[in-house]
Amino acid sequence: MSQGQTLILYALIFASAVFFLQSIIGLSKQASKRVRLANDRLRRVAKSDSEGQALGRLRRARSMTSDGHIAGLNIRVSQLVLQSGLPLGPYGFYYASLGMAASFGITAFLIQGTPVWGAIGFTIGAILPTLVVSFLVKRRQKKAVAQLPDALDVIIRSLAAGHPVPVAMALVAREMPDPIGSEFGIASDEVSFGSTTSAAIQKMSDRVGHEDFELFSAMIRLQERTGGNLAELLRSNAKTIRDRQRMRLKIKAASAEGRMSALILNAAPILLFIAINKMSPEFYGEVEGNPLVTYTLWGVVVWMVIGNLVMRKMINFKI
Repeated sequence: MSQGQTLILYALIFASAVFFLQSIIGLSKQASKRVRLANDRLRRVAKSDSEGQALGRLRRARSMTSDGHIAGLNIRVSQLVLQSGLPLGPYGFYYASLGMAASFGITAFLIQGTPVWGAIGFTIGAILPTLVVSFLVKRRQKKAVAQLPDALDVIIRSLAAGHPVPVAMALVAREMPDPIGSEFGIASDEVSFGSTTSAAIQKMSDRVGHEDFELFSAMIRLQERTGGNLAELLRSNAKTIRDRQRMRLKIKAASAEGRMSALILNAAPILLFIAINKMSPEFYGEVEGNPLVTYTLWGVVVWMVIGNLVMRKMINFKI
């Protein structure tokens, strides 16, 4: 290889290295941009002309009125939708429930051909959205509570740096992802538009619906009335919340054996019944259609449900 070819080869290697480094830097900048826009409120602010418009759209999507109160036909249902974080609006849940109930009812009627099965399908379709939304509420609450101590640490550092409380709340809204980022962002906007800090935090506690947020709200109300070092109070609150989370994890570990026992006791009879029917279909013989056997099986199901409720009461602890 000549000297000119060697120089060209080195130049190509150098250019490849520079291109690779530029690609890495560009990806890191895009990632940092995604972190800055990591919650729904910031994305809405980026698409709106002002924070007021973004706040209004976010409230309407979360089934709230323009002044931040719960809207909808039923307060409990609207509060459930609000705590789930789903952008269903004030009536989206009812449309989803009606559509799912109709689809399940029609499908069951077409498959079985009897009005009874149609009514059963309609009932299941009407109940299923509530169960799904309730599951999403619990998952969102769990995530928000896990983020709350870190959010309080951000506020504490901001207060120690000399920033006022609204600026510290806005910092949490800008730096942290959903759900805590959007919730603190809404509270920060409400303070900017004239609400008191305690009222904005109380509304945030209502939107999340967890006792740890209610504890945080009560501490803010107490500080506003009696005064004191807010940073120290927040530090104590963050420690309390972390201790409660640690205790919940200890209880979950201690009750793991009971939960696994309940799972095995529930799954074993069902799996055994399915295995016998598959491996030896004639095992039950002529007693399969016997009314006494049918009533006995329904009695077994009832006793299994009762046993599950008892075991759930034994292993379910709230902190």
